[in-house]
Amino acid sequence: MPAHLDFPLIPRPSKLSVRAGRFTLDADTSIRAAPGAEGAADLLRSFLAPVTGLPLAPSPDGQLSLLLDPQLGSLGDEAYGLTIGPHALLLRAAHETGLLHGIQTIRQLLPPEALLDSPQRRSSWQLPCVEITDAPRHRWRGAMLDVARHFQPASFVRRYVDLLAFHKLNVLQLHLTDDQGWRMPVSAYPELTAIGGHRAQSMVGPSGSGVYDGTPHGGSYTRRELSELVAYGASRGVTIVPEIGMPGHARAAVAAYPELGNRPERRLGVWTEWGVCDTTLGVHDLVLDFCRTVLEEVMDIFPASHIHVGGDECPTVEWAASADALRRVEDEGLAGPEALHGWFMGHIGRFLTSHGRRPMGWAETGTELPPEFTVTTWRDPSHGLAAARRGQQVVMAHYRSTYLDYAQSDDLTEPPGQPGAVVDLESVHTYRPAPADWEDEAAAQVLGTQAQLWTEFAATPAHLEYLSFPRLCALADRAWSDEPGWADFLARMRLHESRLDALDVRYRPL
Repeated sequence: MPAHLDFPLIPRPSKLSVRAGRFTLDADTSIRAAPGAEGAADLLRSFLAPVTGLPLAPSPDGQLSLLLDPQLGSLGDEAYGLTIGPHALLLRAAHETGLLHGIQTIRQLLPPEALLDSPQRRSSWQLPCVEITDAPRHRWRGAMLDVARHFQPASFVRRYVDLLAFHKLNVLQLHLTDDQGWRMPVSAYPELTAIGGHRAQSMVGPSGSGVYDGTPHGGSYTRRELSELVAYGASRGVTIVPEIGMPGHARAAVAAYPELGNRPERRLGVWTEWGVCDTTLGVHDLVLDFCRTVLEEVMDIFPASHIHVGGDECPTVEWAASADALRRVEDEGLAGPEALHGWFMGHIGRFLTSHGRRPMGWAETGTELPPEFTVTTWRDPSHGLAAARRGQQVVMAHYRSTYLDYAQSDDLTEPPGQPGAVVDLESVHTYRPAPADWEDEAAAQVLGTQAQLWTEFAATPAHLEYLSFPRLCALADRAWSDEPGWADFLARMRLHESRLDALDVRYRPL
């Protein structure tokens, strides 16, 4: 049997060779953490000690060694080398992030029982002797979780981070605001969560039915919860990228503060429908001050290099009927109300770059966002190529391959989801973020890819996990190596299911 099936790792490592023998973890095994590797050693111990009952105490002579090795620097910050022999285990990386990825490989090499959350009665645990050198193909390997449509508690978001890290996915884009809810507190604007974080009713029933059960829905995070989530992700190699939508998808903000809209005399509730809402932010100075204040607090909580500000699906009908907006068009010398979108995004982009951050937005054509933006393209792969040819960095997220709110099969037993084509496991795994027919210069602009989990029709953690897995396993495999074919992945995935079982993931079985 090929080595990759003897040890069905997901994602598949760059290089793996089998060595003779097995390494045993027992009561005498200790961990040697070189300077800079202490945090990674603590993480490994936190994963293994509770279930194995082994102390894995720190020791300068530990059989299990973690160290930072500058010689691996040419492979990138996320690369690692893992050497397991009969008497010692050595994990090396140029950066702590590489060590964190290597720890997840160690967890996958152990028996699945080592992933359980309860103590197991075994005196020793064995690892196969292997030599692995591993590095990701793409820098951005992400998942977007929409907590605006249906709020999810911080405990579930931490679990989601753990599952991303287990598969070496390194970005969680947290979709914190939308027409249907605002989930992040902003000290200067308390009504954003007090009013904007709650809506009068919640949608149920099959997609498109328009049936509401009348149950109110709401929730928001505290600043402390978000800060702790950022630290939790960082300790596992996962960056939390916040998304605050503007100038469209802003009905919840306008419901909380009507003066932010184009008709300040109007009182609206938080939206209870799905789709594209006509309510947008205004373009007067008060709104710009609001956006700057919100983003300052966002940047204070989230140290990520990228700040996502949405930017797509922004109707201009309210601007066309607003005296303030038309005055802005005239003052700025714009062609018409439609040009206000680019003007607005440019203003926000410059504000973020002036604070050392990279603005990020959804692109509907690939050419509408200002040049300083990193572009997330979702409608068509050609839009990613258009943005890349403009010199913009791109995260490829074609909805036919990465939108996990679509059904996984056409089976009638599938839970309700977005109407449209099935996004099955193979569609996810065969998606290439940088297609082979792109010129090298354009392909070099591709940061990677990410999955999207919109939650119009998914309200519970169990439903979210079912939609996520095993499709996130496929995305992780493709984004990390970009090499193994579908049959290879499927064979490994069948063996990987036992790990998902041990982690109590509520996934869709193959």
